[in-house]
Amino acid sequence: MELLNKFEKNIKTQDYSSKTEIDGVEIVSLKRLNDETGSLTELLRLNAGSVENIPAFQLEQINFSEIDGGMIKAFHVHKKQTDLWYVPPGHKILLLLVDLRKNSATQENIMRIVLGDGNSRLIVIPPGIAHGCKNLYQDKGEIIYFVNNKFDPEPENCDEWRLSWDAFGEEVWTLSKE
Repeated sequence: MELLNKFEKNIKTQDYSSKTEIDGVEIVSLKRLNDETGSLTELLRLNAGSVENIPAFQLEQINFSEIDGGMIKAFHVHKKQTDLWYVPPGHKILLLLVDLRKNSATQENIMRIVLGDGNSRLIVIPPGIAHGCKNLYQDKGEIIYFVNNKFDPEPENCDEWRLSWDAFGEEVWTLSKE
């Protein structure tokens, strides 16, 4: 089929290849049960504090976070703590992950993952992975996250290290228009 010449030179195919990955980051699909009354998503099954489908993770604390519409909340990294993030399906959050671990095979790789948006998934964020997020909706966004260390705000015990929202460049937050 021939297309109009003035458009032919600007047409390209979309990239459907595998996206950049980071060692240790896992995306765990969750079962979402729907019926005529609504839905149910089982977030975690615990066996004496251990998560059934992520056995190396020992649950210590559960947190709920809200992020205002269109806002960026970034970046922080933990040296000891692993996070499991869940965004309810009715919200849409762009999660950015950057591997800051020395000697990692995926050092400095950046992953972009859209959470929520009709999906039920957990994201495993290991220590040494900087993470931040942007609410892609104008309404409040919600994040439920599970951690394997209790938060301690005392400076000598705190395992939350901050970087500026643009530490990896402003463009990492730019949304694809394709």
